[in-house]
Amino acid sequence: MMTSARSLGDHLRDWRKLRRMSQLDLALEAEISQRHLSFIESGRSTPSRDMLLHLAERLGVPLRERNPMLLAAGYAPLFAERSLDDPALKPARLAVDMVLKAQEPFPALAIDRHWTLLAANAAIAPLLADVTEKSLLEGPVNVLRLSLHPGGLAPHIVNLAEWRAHLLERLRQQIDNSGDPILGALLRELQELSPGGNPADETKHDHAGIAVPLRLRTSAGTLSLISTTTVFGTPVDVTLSELAIESFFPADEETAAILRKLAIG
Repeated sequence: MMTSARSLGDHLRDWRKLRRMSQLDLALEAEISQRHLSFIESGRSTPSRDMLLHLAERLGVPLRERNPMLLAAGYAPLFAERSLDDPALKPARLAVDMVLKAQEPFPALAIDRHWTLLAANAAIAPLLADVTEKSLLEGPVNVLRLSLHPGGLAPHIVNLAEWRAHLLERLRQQIDNSGDPILGALLRELQELSPGGNPADETKHDHAGIAVPLRLRTSAGTLSLISTTTVFGTPVDVTLSELAIESFFPADEETAAILRKLAIG
């Protein structure tokens, strides 16, 4: 969204606009005077690095976008970005692998900010057996594209309209929060895909209103799954700040039994 060629004031104004905050709103939130903030945005005053990071925190600026703000103010980038396989992230990678493994026989996967698949447990593979467009399974695999593409899981999702609406709304919220143009392009691509599905299957099962289930038809039977999202609580690395683990749990005993059977093979 932002580039280091922009002034610090440009960065702050853009993020205020994205957050629908006035100068006064941000000044009150950051516990500084509006005059001080005005001077920072106009370039008449250069904030300390701590003040800049404080403003970024109050604006909810993602770690990835805080580095360009630091550069614009004349400071060195603070937040590293490494591959999840980097030796420096070994403790985090072990934690991810532990969470994925502990979720078995139920499915779980790790994704980045663009919904690119980074890792998955053994319970995911059987759910992808009926994917006809094999290119969707070639890296990098985009989880949303795989889910909603007519050559992917879409024809096998019983409540496709409901699940599609749920995923697209999550994506819209992510775009509103980050302003990421790649996510914007992904949303447009997914909206253009033919929803498909069998209207007779479009029945809602809201489990007392607590969650939107994924109802997936497999050769072993129809699964009804609800999902949770896990993120790192205090990341200071860009990669970790953007990593999420999606864990799926059986919404009924029949689903639990099918998943346990699939795990045995």
